[in-house]
Amino acid sequence: MLTLLGTTIFLIKSVHLLMSENGMQNTGHEPDATFITHEPCPSCGSKDNLARYSDGHGYCFGCQHYEKGTEMEEAQSNGSLDTFPILQTTKSREQEIVLTQGEVKALSKRKITKETCNKFDYRVGTHFGNKCQIANYKLGNKIIAQKIRYPNKQFAWVGSGTDAGLFGQHLWKEGGKMLCVTEGEIDCMSLSQVQGNTWAVVSVKNGAQGAKKNIQQNLEWVESYETVVFMFDNDKAGIEAAESCASILTPGKAKIATLPLKDANDMLVEDRGKELLQAMWNARTYRPDGIVGGEDLWKTVSTNETFYSVDYPFQGLTEKTHGLRKSELTCITAGSGIGKSALVREIGYNLITKGEKVGFIMLEETVKRTALGLMGLHLNKPLHLGNIPTEDNSLRDAFDFCIGNGRTYFYDSFGSTSIDNLLNRIRFLAQGAECDWIILDHLSIVVSGLGDGDERRLIDNAMTSLATIVQETGIGLLLVSHLKRPSGDKGHEEGATTSLSQLRGSHAIAQLSDMVLSLERNQQGDDPNLTTVRVLKNRFSGETGVACHCLYTPETGRMTETNPEFNEEGVEEF
Repeated sequence: MLTLLGTTIFLIKSVHLLMSENGMQNTGHEPDATFITHEPCPSCGSKDNLARYSDGHGYCFGCQHYEKGTEMEEAQSNGSLDTFPILQTTKSREQEIVLTQGEVKALSKRKITKETCNKFDYRVGTHFGNKCQIANYKLGNKIIAQKIRYPNKQFAWVGSGTDAGLFGQHLWKEGGKMLCVTEGEIDCMSLSQVQGNTWAVVSVKNGAQGAKKNIQQNLEWVESYETVVFMFDNDKAGIEAAESCASILTPGKAKIATLPLKDANDMLVEDRGKELLQAMWNARTYRPDGIVGGEDLWKTVSTNETFYSVDYPFQGLTEKTHGLRKSELTCITAGSGIGKSALVREIGYNLITKGEKVGFIMLEETVKRTALGLMGLHLNKPLHLGNIPTEDNSLRDAFDFCIGNGRTYFYDSFGSTSIDNLLNRIRFLAQGAECDWIILDHLSIVVSGLGDGDERRLIDNAMTSLATIVQETGIGLLLVSHLKRPSGDKGHEEGATTSLSQLRGSHAIAQLSDMVLSLERNQQGDDPNLTTVRVLKNRFSGETGVACHCLYTPETGRMTETNPEFNEEGVEEF
């Protein structure tokens, strides 16, 4: 052990800590030392960044903190190891390091000039017999750390890499107009060179994986600039790191540059310096996901958007709603026994006739009942009542057209089911079976599968999940829901007028639905088979009110649009 300039020098084996640029890390331990576990780092406070090895030594991949192992300490004491000087200091003493010497010269393969290297004090030399490049990290004019880069793209730190700031930070005063931050020292010098080494350019010291922490450690200095441009590598790690760094700056200050090649040096090597500069000036202001600047919307608003829609089987309803659209949640609601299932079955059959792929999740009935219902609509016969024809091929023809066409799918689960299970089935129908439309009948059974709890909260959760999956998959979802009983003596079964406030259990049904249709029918009146279809909500066009009237014919099992102002003889009533 030696003492020099108030600094204790330990002679230990030359096993410097190495890290490759592609993220593969090597602690330089003895060949027989193996990784044991992750531990908290006493230096940076990370929960698990410090790796402990079988020879006792530890290394933090976050801040480069190093701990010697017991075997190494024993070897030091008996002089059995080859040695080189590494300095250890206390915080109370000024740190002195043994610098790796080098020469300032141009990096010809990188097309970086000697002038640029001289400005950043980037040198070429040898480190313990190995050729290397030396990035000097300074505080003022004093070198406080050196990052040694080897030809195999591994590197080592001389001095305290933890205490070092950003590469090139010593060159620029606080409070400038614009600061550019790159992912590495070579890119930093490349960008600086193409703009004449006049604008402030720095680099994070630990690549993409440590970029955010490097910026946090120097946040006050970085924040002093009016604009900060992050120009990281054009890969997933670089893009994510740039966004992560930008997110911690004052809103509106950070910009992110996009490069056509991998990094700034690739642009320089390919003689695309003008494009590199343009990328810097064209950097877009960072905004969190979901925030869009109005200046970016011109192309969106100036392009005519075509809405793909499918007509309802009822003309009046189509005119009021402008048809069915994908990526929309349409809620169909009514009192008990009014005809919700009959209506969605008619809509589903209409979609089938138009060549659409449809998934049926009819939780109140068996798959057989659903299939017979669709086939009955095709034959104009209520097959579910037992009127199944056997004397001709009409039943088979109806099956082939409605059921066995390769475009119709069913969920075979009568009764309640968990919401997660249901969402998985919907996701499969949308993405696996490529269904464009899914009919879910009905919400109350879905909620009953969530277990005990407040009904409103359960409906809120279910509706949020359903609305989310509609946007995620792009399907058109037709959801059947019940109404709560209206105030007064007249119920929905007696033709009471419906409203959004009567949706059962939660306002989330009305809020999250794009379209809400209601059915009104007086089961005990003069026209018990006459149903009024009313639009309660129409996010697409805002048109609401009565859309049409449908007449149910028991002999055929069909609902057809009708005009209630005319009697059976076609004479208008006065």
